[in-house]
Amino acid sequence: QAGAHPFFVAWARFAMAAIVLLPLSGLSRAELPQLADWRILLRGALVVGGIASILTALSSEPIADVFGAFFIGPIISYTLAALLLKERVTPARSLLLALGFIGVLLVVKPGFGAGMGMGFALLAGVFYGSFLTATRWLAAGFRPRFLLISQLLVGSVLLASLAFAMGVPAMTPWIWTLLALSAAGSAMGNFLLAMANRTAPASVIAPLVYTQLIAATILGYVAFGDWPDPLSLIGLAIILTSGLLSLRLAHR
Repeated sequence: QAGAHPFFVAWARFAMAAIVLLPLSGLSRAELPQLADWRILLRGALVVGGIASILTALSSEPIADVFGAFFIGPIISYTLAALLLKERVTPARSLLLALGFIGVLLVVKPGFGAGMGMGFALLAGVFYGSFLTATRWLAAGFRPRFLLISQLLVGSVLLASLAFAMGVPAMTPWIWTLLALSAAGSAMGNFLLAMANRTAPASVIAPLVYTQLIAATILGYVAFGDWPDPLSLIGLAIILTSGLLSLRLAHR
């Protein structure tokens, strides 16, 4: 409502989290050259693309629908982990991800009036799935706190020029508070993701993001009065079912 451009919101999230967490990151002088490692820069660029894309989608589409399209991410991660990291593929998990993709199609409705925002939501999912795979790829070689602070610093630098080119919006203390909470939640989630990737394959971790669907649907209705249409609701239910079954399979 304050008129902040999605790029500015994305930059503010990265920058605020970086400022708060830098003293806690344990970043040493010996690790500074690693910030220029092309793998670290690539991973940072992927998360920047994901955050910028999903915020752009959220500026015009209901939260639940955006998250439904965004959940193409686990499918991307599963596929890339199998192709690039040679992780084991099982028929049962492949079938469940295919079921989830059917749910994504019902939410996105390709060719049936889906807006540009849904395209950005899908793009965010592609970026995020690639980011999950990159995190698994690098988790064994870098500390979790280093991976977290590196993505925050890379994101702050990459988005700075784009954010301020759009103009600095009039920000109220309440908006800054919301941004701080958003940045803290995102940073903690990504830290836990880096920790998990040290011991579990990306194909197991990827379906965990499906649990966000419940919160996204409830918050979208409570905060904005957005409720998915019947077809999208069916798609969201299929995606959630696929994710929960994938988690059960991974637990076994």
